[in-house]
Amino acid sequence: MTPLPPSLYAATARSAPATPPLDGDRQTDVVVIGAGFTGLSTALHLAERGVRVTVLEANEPGWGASGRNGGQVNPGLKPDPDEVEAAFGPDLGARMVRFAWSAPEATFSLIRRWQIDCDARQGGTLRAAYRPGPADALRRSTEQGLRRNFPVTLLDRDAAREATGTDRYSAVMRDASGGDLQPLDYARGLAGAAMRAGASIHGRTRVTGMRRAEGRWQVSAATGTVTAETVVMGTNGYTDDLLPGLRRSIVPVFSSIVATAPLPDAMAASIMPMRASLYESGHITVYLRVDANNRLLIGGRGPQRPIENATPVAYLMRYAERLWPQVTGVAWTHAWNGQLAMTKDHYPHVHQPAPGLVCCLGYNGRGVALSTAMGREIARLAIGTPATEIDMPVSSIKPIPFHGCWRLGVLAKVLEGRVRDRFGL
Repeated sequence: MTPLPPSLYAATARSAPATPPLDGDRQTDVVVIGAGFTGLSTALHLAERGVRVTVLEANEPGWGASGRNGGQVNPGLKPDPDEVEAAFGPDLGARMVRFAWSAPEATFSLIRRWQIDCDARQGGTLRAAYRPGPADALRRSTEQGLRRNFPVTLLDRDAAREATGTDRYSAVMRDASGGDLQPLDYARGLAGAAMRAGASIHGRTRVTGMRRAEGRWQVSAATGTVTAETVVMGTNGYTDDLLPGLRRSIVPVFSSIVATAPLPDAMAASIMPMRASLYESGHITVYLRVDANNRLLIGGRGPQRPIENATPVAYLMRYAERLWPQVTGVAWTHAWNGQLAMTKDHYPHVHQPAPGLVCCLGYNGRGVALSTAMGREIARLAIGTPATEIDMPVSSIKPIPFHGCWRLGVLAKVLEGRVRDRFGL
Protein backbone atom coordinates (compact mmCIF):
# COMPACT_ATOMS: atom_id res chain seq x y z
CA MET A 1 0.00 0.00 0.00
CA THR A 2 1.20 3.51 -0.85
CA PRO A 3 0.29 6.13 1.79
CA LEU A 4 -2.26 8.76 0.84
CA PRO A 5 -0.29 11.60 -0.82
CA PRO A 6 -0.34 14.95 1.01
CA SER A 7 -3.00 17.40 -0.16
CA LEU A 8 -5.46 19.90 1.27
CA TYR A 9 -8.10 17.19 1.06
CA ALA A 10 -6.02 14.64 2.95
CA ALA A 11 -5.28 17.22 5.63
CA THR A 12 -8.91 18.20 6.18
CA ALA A 13 -10.99 15.13 5.28
CA ARG A 14 -13.37 13.41 7.62
CA SER A 15 -12.33 10.00 8.94
CA ALA A 16 -12.16 7.15 6.47
CA PRO A 17 -14.36 4.09 6.97
CA ALA A 18 -12.59 0.87 7.90
CA THR A 19 -11.75 -1.14 4.77
CA PRO A 20 -9.52 -4.01 5.96
CA PRO A 21 -7.52 -6.09 3.47
CA LEU A 22 -9.04 -9.16 1.91
CA ASP A 23 -8.38 -12.17 4.12
CA GLY A 24 -8.93 -15.58 2.52
CA ASP A 25 -11.13 -16.79 -0.30
CA ARG A 26 -14.72 -15.78 -0.94
CA GLN A 27 -17.59 -15.97 -3.41
CA THR A 28 -19.60 -12.98 -4.62
CA ASP A 29 -21.75 -11.90 -7.56
CA VAL A 30 -19.61 -8.98 -8.76
CA VAL A 31 -16.05 -8.01 -7.88
CA VAL A 32 -15.05 -4.40 -8.52
CA ILE A 33 -11.38 -3.51 -8.98
CA GLY A 34 -10.64 0.06 -7.89
CA ALA A 35 -12.28 2.16 -5.19
CA GLY A 36 -12.47 5.49 -6.95
CA PHE A 37 -15.73 7.16 -7.90
CA THR A 38 -16.42 4.66 -10.72
CA GLY A 39 -15.92 1.57 -8.59
CA LEU A 40 -17.63 2.95 -5.50
CA SER A 41 -20.67 4.25 -7.38
CA THR A 42 -20.96 0.95 -9.24
CA ALA A 43 -20.74 -0.97 -5.97
CA LEU A 44 -23.37 1.24 -4.34
CA HIS A 45 -25.81 0.89 -7.23
CA LEU A 46 -25.30 -2.88 -7.32
CA ALA A 47 -25.73 -3.24 -3.55
CA GLU A 48 -28.94 -1.21 -3.69
CA ARG A 49 -30.27 -3.83 -6.12
CA GLY A 50 -29.42 -6.62 -3.70
CA VAL A 51 -26.39 -7.82 -5.67
CA ARG A 52 -23.51 -9.22 -3.65
CA VAL A 53 -20.52 -7.02 -4.50
CA THR A 54 -16.92 -6.93 -3.30
CA VAL A 55 -14.55 -4.02 -4.00
CA LEU A 56 -10.78 -4.54 -4.05
CA GLU A 57 -8.54 -1.46 -3.80
CA ALA A 58 -4.73 -1.41 -3.84
CA ASN A 59 -4.55 1.50 -1.40
CA GLU A 60 -7.67 3.07 0.14
CA PRO A 61 -10.93 4.50 -1.25
CA GLY A 62 -10.25 7.79 -3.00
CA TRP A 63 -6.46 7.32 -3.09
CA GLY A 64 -6.19 8.17 -6.80
CA ALA A 65 -7.57 11.12 -8.74
CA SER A 66 -10.98 10.64 -7.10
CA GLY A 67 -9.52 12.02 -3.87
CA ARG A 68 -7.21 14.61 -5.45
CA ASN A 69 -9.17 16.34 -8.23
CA GLY A 70 -10.45 19.90 -8.42
CA GLY A 71 -13.72 19.05 -6.69
CA GLN A 72 -15.78 20.46 -9.54
CA VAL A 73 -19.08 18.77 -10.35
CA ASN A 74 -19.26 19.72 -14.01
CA PRO A 75 -21.97 18.82 -16.53
CA GLY A 76 -21.55 17.33 -19.95
CA LEU A 77 -18.95 15.79 -22.20
CA LYS A 78 -16.01 17.57 -23.79
CA PRO A 79 -17.66 17.69 -27.25
CA ASP A 80 -20.75 19.87 -27.56
CA PRO A 81 -24.22 18.27 -27.78
CA ASP A 82 -24.61 18.79 -31.54
CA GLU A 83 -21.26 17.08 -32.14
CA VAL A 84 -22.18 14.15 -29.89
CA GLU A 85 -25.49 13.60 -31.67
CA ALA A 86 -23.86 13.90 -35.10
CA ALA A 87 -21.24 11.31 -34.13
CA PHE A 88 -23.53 8.77 -32.44
CA GLY A 89 -26.89 9.33 -34.07
CA PRO A 90 -30.28 10.61 -32.95
CA ASP A 91 -30.93 7.76 -30.49
CA LEU A 92 -27.67 6.95 -28.69
CA GLY A 93 -26.28 10.45 -29.24
CA ALA A 94 -29.33 12.09 -27.70
CA ARG A 95 -29.24 9.66 -24.76
CA MET A 96 -25.54 10.40 -24.21
CA VAL A 97 -26.28 14.13 -24.13
CA ARG A 98 -29.15 13.80 -21.67
CA PHE A 99 -27.12 11.45 -19.49
CA ALA A 100 -23.92 13.51 -19.36
CA TRP A 101 -25.58 16.88 -18.86
CA SER A 102 -27.76 15.48 -16.07
CA ALA A 103 -24.79 13.86 -14.30
CA PRO A 104 -24.37 16.69 -11.72
CA GLU A 105 -27.98 16.36 -10.60
CA ALA A 106 -27.51 12.58 -10.33
CA THR A 107 -24.45 13.22 -8.17
CA PHE A 108 -26.07 15.74 -5.84
CA SER A 109 -29.19 13.60 -5.60
CA LEU A 110 -27.11 10.62 -4.52
CA ILE A 111 -25.30 12.78 -1.95
CA ARG A 112 -28.63 13.96 -0.52
CA ARG A 113 -30.14 10.49 -0.52
CA TRP A 114 -27.21 8.94 1.37
CA GLN A 115 -26.50 12.08 3.45
CA ILE A 116 -22.83 12.14 2.44
CA ASP A 117 -20.99 14.88 4.33
CA CYS A 118 -18.61 16.33 1.73
CA ASP A 119 -19.21 20.11 1.61
CA ALA A 120 -21.38 19.64 -1.49
CA ARG A 121 -22.74 22.87 -3.00
CA GLN A 122 -24.83 23.06 -6.16
CA GLY A 123 -23.85 26.64 -6.92
CA GLY A 124 -23.37 26.17 -10.66
CA THR A 125 -20.47 25.76 -13.05
CA LEU A 126 -18.96 28.66 -14.98
CA ARG A 127 -17.26 27.98 -18.30
CA ALA A 128 -15.22 31.09 -19.04
CA ALA A 129 -13.46 32.52 -22.09
CA TYR A 130 -11.11 35.46 -22.57
CA ARG A 131 -10.13 35.01 -26.24
CA PRO A 132 -12.47 35.60 -29.20
CA GLY A 133 -12.30 32.02 -30.53
CA PRO A 134 -13.17 30.28 -27.27
CA ALA A 135 -15.79 32.96 -26.54
CA ASP A 136 -17.52 32.20 -29.85
CA ALA A 137 -17.39 28.48 -29.08
CA LEU A 138 -18.88 29.16 -25.68
CA ARG A 139 -21.76 31.09 -27.23
CA ARG A 140 -22.44 28.16 -29.55
CA SER A 141 -22.42 25.81 -26.56
CA THR A 142 -24.91 28.01 -24.75
CA GLU A 143 -27.23 28.09 -27.76
CA GLN A 144 -27.12 24.29 -28.01
CA GLY A 145 -27.89 23.98 -24.31
CA LEU A 146 -30.80 26.38 -24.48
CA ARG A 147 -32.28 24.40 -27.39
CA ARG A 148 -32.30 21.36 -25.11
CA ASN A 149 -33.71 23.25 -22.11
CA PHE A 150 -30.51 22.93 -20.08
CA PRO A 151 -30.27 25.42 -17.18
CA VAL A 152 -27.63 27.55 -18.94
CA THR A 153 -27.20 31.31 -19.11
CA LEU A 154 -24.73 33.37 -21.15
CA LEU A 155 -23.11 36.12 -19.08
CA ASP A 156 -21.70 39.15 -20.86
CA ARG A 157 -18.53 40.87 -19.66
CA ASP A 158 -20.26 42.91 -16.94
CA ALA A 159 -22.21 39.92 -15.61
CA ALA A 160 -19.06 37.79 -15.82
CA ARG A 161 -17.16 40.33 -13.72
CA GLU A 162 -19.94 40.31 -11.14
CA ALA A 163 -19.93 36.51 -10.98
CA THR A 164 -16.16 36.01 -10.85
CA GLY A 165 -14.72 39.18 -9.31
CA THR A 166 -12.28 39.64 -12.21
CA ASP A 167 -12.46 41.45 -15.55
CA ARG A 168 -10.49 38.70 -17.29
CA TYR A 169 -13.42 37.02 -19.04
CA SER A 170 -15.30 38.38 -22.03
CA ALA A 171 -17.96 35.65 -21.93
CA VAL A 172 -19.09 33.08 -19.38
CA MET A 173 -21.65 30.30 -19.64
CA ARG A 174 -23.26 29.40 -16.34
CA ASP A 175 -24.84 25.98 -15.90
CA ALA A 176 -26.93 26.00 -12.74
CA SER A 177 -26.79 22.20 -12.39
CA GLY A 178 -23.07 22.11 -11.53
CA GLY A 179 -21.23 22.79 -8.31
CA ASP A 180 -18.40 21.56 -6.13
CA LEU A 181 -17.51 19.28 -3.22
CA GLN A 182 -14.60 17.96 -1.15
CA PRO A 183 -13.65 14.97 -3.30
CA LEU A 184 -11.83 12.84 -0.73
CA ASP A 185 -14.75 13.23 1.66
CA TYR A 186 -17.06 12.30 -1.19
CA ALA A 187 -15.05 9.15 -1.98
CA ARG A 188 -15.04 8.14 1.66
CA GLY A 189 -18.75 8.91 1.92
CA LEU A 190 -19.48 6.79 -1.16
CA ALA A 191 -17.51 3.94 0.38
CA GLY A 192 -19.50 4.23 3.60
CA ALA A 193 -22.79 4.35 1.71
CA ALA A 194 -21.87 1.29 -0.37
CA MET A 195 -21.01 -0.67 2.77
CA ARG A 196 -24.23 0.38 4.46
CA ALA A 197 -26.06 -0.90 1.39
CA GLY A 198 -24.30 -4.26 1.75
CA ALA A 199 -21.09 -4.03 -0.29
CA SER A 200 -17.75 -5.30 1.05
CA ILE A 201 -14.72 -3.06 0.49
CA HIS A 202 -11.14 -4.17 1.02
CA GLY A 203 -8.31 -1.65 0.94
CA ARG A 204 -4.63 -2.54 0.85
CA THR A 205 -5.56 -5.33 -1.54
CA ARG A 206 -3.76 -5.03 -4.85
CA VAL A 207 -5.14 -7.38 -7.49
CA THR A 208 -2.32 -9.45 -8.95
CA GLY A 209 -4.21 -11.58 -11.45
CA MET A 210 -7.54 -12.69 -12.79
CA ARG A 211 -8.61 -15.64 -14.88
CA ARG A 212 -11.86 -17.09 -16.16
CA ALA A 213 -12.69 -20.73 -15.62
CA GLU A 214 -15.95 -22.68 -15.82
CA GLY A 215 -17.98 -19.53 -16.48
CA ARG A 216 -16.71 -17.56 -13.48
CA TRP A 217 -13.88 -15.16 -12.74
CA GLN A 218 -11.25 -15.72 -10.10
CA VAL A 219 -9.54 -12.52 -8.99
CA SER A 220 -6.35 -12.98 -6.99
CA ALA A 221 -4.54 -10.84 -4.43
CA ALA A 222 -1.69 -11.60 -2.05
CA THR A 223 -4.10 -12.24 0.82
CA GLY A 224 -6.86 -14.19 -0.89
CA THR A 225 -9.11 -14.66 -3.91
CA VAL A 226 -12.60 -13.59 -4.92
CA THR A 227 -14.65 -15.69 -7.31
CA ALA A 228 -17.49 -13.92 -9.10
CA GLU A 229 -19.79 -14.01 -12.08
CA THR A 230 -18.69 -10.54 -13.18
CA VAL A 231 -15.63 -8.30 -12.85
CA VAL A 232 -15.81 -4.51 -13.12
CA MET A 233 -12.58 -2.57 -13.63
CA GLY A 234 -12.67 1.10 -12.59
CA THR A 235 -8.96 1.96 -12.39
CA ASN A 236 -8.92 5.06 -14.64
CA GLY A 237 -5.61 7.00 -14.59
CA TYR A 238 -3.90 4.35 -12.46
CA THR A 239 -4.69 1.44 -14.77
CA ASP A 240 -1.89 -1.14 -14.91
CA ASP A 241 -1.29 -4.20 -17.09
CA LEU A 242 -3.76 -6.49 -15.33
CA LEU A 243 -5.84 -6.52 -18.54
CA PRO A 244 -3.61 -6.48 -21.66
CA GLY A 245 -4.03 -3.33 -23.72
CA LEU A 246 -6.26 -1.39 -21.31
CA ARG A 247 -3.49 0.79 -19.86
CA ARG A 248 -2.39 1.72 -23.38
CA SER A 249 -5.89 2.81 -24.39
CA ILE A 250 -5.76 5.95 -22.22
CA VAL A 251 -3.17 8.63 -21.50
CA PRO A 252 -2.56 9.31 -17.80
CA VAL A 253 -2.18 13.08 -17.40
CA PHE A 254 -1.10 14.73 -14.16
CA SER A 255 -3.22 17.68 -13.08
CA SER A 256 -1.91 19.95 -10.32
CA ILE A 257 -3.68 22.11 -7.73
CA VAL A 258 -2.53 24.77 -5.27
CA ALA A 259 -4.60 26.10 -2.38
CA THR A 260 -4.39 29.12 -0.08
CA ALA A 261 -4.88 29.33 3.63
CA PRO A 262 -8.45 30.39 4.55
CA LEU A 263 -8.88 33.93 3.25
CA PRO A 264 -10.38 36.80 5.30
CA ASP A 265 -14.11 37.02 4.76
CA ALA A 266 -13.97 40.34 2.91
CA MET A 267 -11.28 39.09 0.52
CA ALA A 268 -13.01 35.78 -0.04
CA ALA A 269 -16.27 37.59 -0.82
CA SER A 270 -14.52 39.49 -3.63
CA ILE A 271 -13.30 36.27 -5.35
CA MET A 272 -15.86 34.17 -7.22
CA PRO A 273 -18.75 35.92 -5.39
CA MET A 274 -21.32 33.60 -6.96
CA ARG A 275 -19.49 30.66 -5.35
CA ALA A 276 -19.75 28.66 -8.53
CA SER A 277 -16.81 26.59 -9.72
CA LEU A 278 -15.07 27.78 -12.90
CA TYR A 279 -13.02 26.29 -15.71
CA GLU A 280 -11.58 28.15 -18.65
CA SER A 281 -12.56 27.32 -22.21
CA GLY A 282 -9.41 26.79 -24.24
CA HIS A 283 -6.85 24.21 -25.26
CA ILE A 284 -5.19 24.17 -21.82
CA THR A 285 -7.69 24.41 -18.98
CA VAL A 286 -7.24 26.28 -15.72
CA TYR A 287 -9.93 25.57 -13.14
CA LEU A 288 -10.67 27.20 -9.82
CA ARG A 289 -13.10 27.63 -6.96
CA VAL A 290 -13.36 29.01 -3.43
CA ASP A 291 -14.18 26.20 -1.04
CA ALA A 292 -16.46 26.10 1.99
CA ASN A 293 -13.60 27.30 4.22
CA ASN A 294 -12.71 30.38 2.12
CA ARG A 295 -9.66 28.74 0.53
CA LEU A 296 -8.93 29.57 -3.09
CA LEU A 297 -8.05 26.46 -5.12
CA ILE A 298 -6.64 26.79 -8.63
CA GLY A 299 -5.48 23.94 -10.83
CA GLY A 300 -4.08 23.16 -14.23
CA ARG A 301 -1.35 21.29 -16.08
CA GLY A 302 2.00 20.77 -14.40
CA PRO A 303 4.88 18.30 -14.43
CA GLN A 304 4.02 14.79 -15.55
CA ARG A 305 5.29 13.35 -12.29
CA PRO A 306 4.24 13.63 -8.63
CA ILE A 307 4.97 17.00 -7.00
CA GLU A 308 5.81 17.67 -3.36
CA ASN A 309 5.42 21.46 -3.24
CA ALA A 310 4.15 24.42 -5.26
CA THR A 311 7.45 25.33 -6.92
CA PRO A 312 6.81 23.34 -10.14
CA VAL A 313 3.41 25.03 -10.60
CA ALA A 314 4.21 28.56 -9.43
CA TYR A 315 2.51 29.83 -12.58
CA LEU A 316 -0.85 28.94 -11.01
CA MET A 317 -0.22 31.26 -8.07
CA ARG A 318 0.94 34.04 -10.40
CA TYR A 319 -2.17 33.56 -12.50
CA ALA A 320 -4.40 33.81 -9.43
CA GLU A 321 -2.73 37.13 -8.61
CA ARG A 322 -3.42 38.32 -12.15
CA LEU A 323 -7.10 37.44 -11.77
CA TRP A 324 -7.41 38.91 -8.27
CA PRO A 325 -4.53 41.21 -7.28
CA GLN A 326 -5.84 41.26 -3.70
CA VAL A 327 -4.51 37.72 -3.15
CA THR A 328 -0.91 38.86 -3.71
CA GLY A 329 1.06 37.88 -0.65
CA VAL A 330 -1.45 35.40 0.78
CA ALA A 331 -0.14 32.08 2.05
CA TRP A 332 -0.35 29.13 -0.33
CA THR A 333 -0.37 26.19 2.02
CA HIS A 334 -0.90 23.10 -0.14
CA ALA A 335 0.12 21.81 -3.56
CA TRP A 336 -0.51 18.35 -5.01
CA ASN A 337 -1.36 16.47 -8.17
CA GLY A 338 -2.80 13.21 -9.47
CA GLN A 339 -3.32 11.30 -12.69
CA LEU A 340 -6.45 11.77 -14.76
CA ALA A 341 -7.24 9.48 -17.69
CA MET A 342 -7.60 11.07 -21.09
CA THR A 343 -8.90 9.29 -24.19
CA LYS A 344 -7.99 9.95 -27.79
CA ASP A 345 -11.58 10.81 -28.77
CA HIS A 346 -12.37 12.69 -25.51
CA TYR A 347 -15.25 10.38 -24.60
CA PRO A 348 -15.43 7.99 -21.61
CA HIS A 349 -14.68 4.44 -22.73
CA VAL A 350 -16.80 1.45 -21.75
CA HIS A 351 -15.58 -2.01 -22.74
CA GLN A 352 -16.81 -5.58 -22.46
CA PRO A 353 -13.70 -7.42 -23.69
CA ALA A 354 -14.78 -10.83 -22.38
CA PRO A 355 -17.92 -12.44 -20.95
CA GLY A 356 -18.61 -11.07 -17.49
CA LEU A 357 -15.91 -8.38 -17.72
CA VAL A 358 -16.74 -4.65 -17.81
CA CYS A 359 -14.26 -1.73 -17.90
CA CYS A 360 -15.01 1.98 -17.65
CA LEU A 361 -12.41 4.74 -17.70
CA GLY A 362 -11.32 8.00 -19.32
CA TYR A 363 -13.38 10.97 -18.11
CA ASN A 364 -11.11 13.63 -19.59
CA GLY A 365 -11.27 15.92 -16.57
CA ARG A 366 -15.02 15.62 -15.97
CA GLY A 367 -14.87 12.64 -13.68
CA VAL A 368 -16.66 13.71 -10.50
CA ALA A 369 -20.14 13.81 -12.01
CA LEU A 370 -19.60 11.50 -14.98
CA SER A 371 -18.01 8.64 -13.04
CA THR A 372 -20.72 8.85 -10.39
CA ALA A 373 -23.44 8.65 -13.01
CA MET A 374 -21.58 5.94 -14.94
CA GLY A 375 -21.67 3.77 -11.82
CA ARG A 376 -25.39 3.32 -12.41
CA GLU A 377 -24.85 2.35 -16.06
CA ILE A 378 -21.99 -0.03 -15.26
CA ALA A 379 -24.12 -1.66 -12.57
CA ARG A 380 -26.80 -2.24 -15.20
CA LEU A 381 -24.26 -3.83 -17.55
CA ALA A 382 -22.94 -6.00 -14.73
CA ILE A 383 -26.37 -7.53 -14.09
CA GLY A 384 -26.96 -8.33 -17.75
CA THR A 385 -28.55 -5.25 -19.31
CA PRO A 386 -27.77 -5.28 -23.07
CA ALA A 387 -25.02 -2.86 -24.05
CA THR A 388 -27.38 -1.16 -26.51
CA GLU A 389 -29.60 -0.04 -23.63
CA ILE A 390 -27.05 1.90 -21.59
CA ASP A 391 -26.41 5.58 -22.19
CA MET A 392 -22.79 5.37 -23.36
CA PRO A 393 -21.37 3.36 -26.27
CA VAL A 394 -19.63 0.09 -25.51
CA SER A 395 -16.52 -0.23 -27.66
CA SER A 396 -13.51 -2.47 -28.14
CA ILE A 397 -10.20 -1.64 -26.44
CA LYS A 398 -7.95 0.28 -28.85
CA PRO A 399 -4.36 0.77 -27.61
CA ILE A 400 -2.88 4.13 -28.58
CA PRO A 401 0.12 3.88 -30.92
CA PHE A 402 3.50 4.86 -29.41
CA HIS A 403 1.91 4.87 -25.95
CA GLY A 404 5.33 4.45 -24.32
CA CYS A 405 6.11 8.05 -25.29
CA TRP A 406 3.05 9.47 -23.51
CA ARG A 407 5.01 11.92 -21.33
CA LEU A 408 6.64 13.52 -24.37
CA GLY A 409 3.29 13.55 -26.15
CA VAL A 410 1.57 15.29 -23.23
CA LEU A 411 4.36 17.86 -22.99
CA ALA A 412 4.11 18.62 -26.71
CA LYS A 413 0.33 18.90 -26.53
CA VAL A 414 0.51 21.26 -23.53
CA LEU A 415 3.05 23.50 -25.28
CA GLU A 416 0.95 23.54 -28.45
CA GLY A 417 -2.18 24.34 -26.46
CA ARG A 418 -0.53 27.21 -24.61
CA VAL A 419 0.64 28.75 -27.88
CA ARG A 420 -2.83 28.41 -29.40
CA ASP A 421 -4.49 29.89 -26.33
CA ARG A 422 -2.01 32.76 -26.24
CA PHE A 423 -2.75 33.74 -29.84
CA GLY A 424 -6.44 32.85 -29.83
CA LEU A 425 -6.08 30.05 -32.37
